[in-house]
Amino acid sequence: MSLLNTYMEKEQQLKQLQEELDKLKNDERLKAELDFKNHLETLMREFDKSAADVIHLLDPRPTTNKTSSSTKSTGRAKRKLKIYKNPNTGEVVETRGGNQKTLKAWKEEYGADTVESWLVRTED
Repeated sequence: MSLLNTYMEKEQQLKQLQEELDKLKNDERLKAELDFKNHLETLMREFDKSAADVIHLLDPRPTTNKTSSSTKSTGRAKRKLKIYKNPNTGEVVETRGGNQKTLKAWKEEYGADTVESWLVRTED
């Protein structure tokens, strides 16, 4: 691509971006959000608070129940329960991981793609 073509393409992109920016500037929702942001920053300066202070104040989660005393968190989210049904035998397998004995046997016998197609549903 020649330098002139590149220049013309960039000029067209700039024009398009400028039109989009002009539309945004006239959007009432943006104006309301900017107004809110300015008022919030003014209040934060007036009361000498940081953004982290405001977030901490407005966070609805209580700080006392961050960790459960009966279980230790590994930092990883709980896996979803997957329920498979073998159409040949009617057998159902529920698992949260791929290391389930019956599921592994099915994958060896029928192939992983086929077994994945037997997925009935997932639950949290």
